[in-house]
Amino acid sequence: MIESEAQRLVDEAITSRHSIRAFLPTPIAREDIEQMLSVAARAPSGTNTQPWKVYVLTGQRLAKMSDEIVAAFLDTSACAQHVPEYQYYPKEWVSPYVDRRRKVGLDLYKLLGLTKQDKTGMQLQHARNFKFFDAPVGLVFSVDRTMEAGSWLDFGCFIQNIMVAARARGLDTCPQAAFNAFHNIIRQHTGMEQSEIVMCCMALGVADQSKIENTLITERESVNNFATFLD
Repeated sequence: MIESEAQRLVDEAITSRHSIRAFLPTPIAREDIEQMLSVAARAPSGTNTQPWKVYVLTGQRLAKMSDEIVAAFLDTSACAQHVPEYQYYPKEWVSPYVDRRRKVGLDLYKLLGLTKQDKTGMQLQHARNFKFFDAPVGLVFSVDRTMEAGSWLDFGCFIQNIMVAARARGLDTCPQAAFNAFHNIIRQHTGMEQSEIVMCCMALGVADQSKIENTLITERESVNNFATFLD
């Protein structure tokens, strides 16, 4: 099979994507964000329902929301009142999923020099999620409560498209489910209706390549381990 230039560029945009956890303050033009969202909106959706909704936060609006969520997260007396509206992870972990989850966490904390005993350091690192890892753009994704599982699958295609479109423009991202518990605060800063569920958020910007956490590249299973070919 002869590799075309288009194939190479698309493959590179996909395979070069990984979660970035430290960004430069370099601003991203609104026109670029709009173009990426327009491209991403070509994602497939059942009967063309297009269930995605996006709130784009920058500047002071982003900073104020982030600061409030960080404060809520660090307030141990009040943090318990913030709970997600849907179950992202399984209630009971089993192998191999729990093993992969543990490995990525351990690999990240090892890079950062954090041990299990350093509870404060781990908490502060987790809190960086809510600053969008200092990215200049924070995206909040929501879906209407009336939509069912199929629309959530469609939404995943849309989110993936954004991340690939970002890589094609030399930008990076970090999809973040950590925000889900703080949907009440998010509503206050975005004007989101109660009829919408906060699905997840995403940091968008230019990666700070000087930060060691951005060297973490998670492992992927080989095709033979997850695909079955039937003649």
